[in-house]
Amino acid sequence: MAVMIQPLLALMLFTTLFSHISATTITLFNKCTHPVWPGIQPGAGKPILARGGFKLLPNKAYSLNLPPLWSGRLWGRHGCSFNANGHGRCATGDCGGSLFCNGIGGTPPATLAEITLGNDQDFYDVSLVDGYNLAMSITPSKGSGKCSSAGCVSDLNLMCPIGLQVRSRDNRRVMACKSACFAFNSPRYCCTGSFGNPQSCKPTAYSKIFKTACPKAYSYAFDDPTSIATCTRGNYLITFCPNHR
Repeated sequence: MAVMIQPLLALMLFTTLFSHISATTITLFNKCTHPVWPGIQPGAGKPILARGGFKLLPNKAYSLNLPPLWSGRLWGRHGCSFNANGHGRCATGDCGGSLFCNGIGGTPPATLAEITLGNDQDFYDVSLVDGYNLAMSITPSKGSGKCSSAGCVSDLNLMCPIGLQVRSRDNRRVMACKSACFAFNSPRYCCTGSFGNPQSCKPTAYSKIFKTACPKAYSYAFDDPTSIATCTRGNYLITFCPNHR
């Protein structure tokens, strides 16, 4: 009996060790001078991680092990206030007035980090299709392939056109920058209806402002060629306010 148990234990140990080594890790790091409340929304049929949201203090990091083939989006909420039960609201990126988003997406405008894990290749990007609230970057490590960084590291709130601005309650500063689709709900800006293909939906004056400021981020729905990054079996660092020193 002992002869059979030892190989079984060795196999279990190897399997556990292998799964630990091969797991994909995402680390969220807050370089902002203020707290950020990351939100996490899984793709359809994928598990919710960390209850979908938590508080991340300045200069703090939080790491998550992702299940195989996981996909989803992550964003930063800011200006949040929650009571002891986790009920409250955020100035930007709010997810139903709860600390724990539990699968609910963030209210636009919000900068999105999107990732899809594959067997052979991961796909990831930072998107401004739902607008912008915080600078974000994705930096891969330990992977193979091109594994380039993605993100919007500029402060778009400083250059946001008046028609897209979301201002603070006292009207003194721009809190976020809407996408033209969210601001005007037009097929031309949303790439819907007769504009629902890459041939007819082209960059607009608004998306060009986003693209000029953030060339490594999605500026509108069909901005694929310069926006999607790929890596094989990497780990990923998502940084809020990456340019802050």
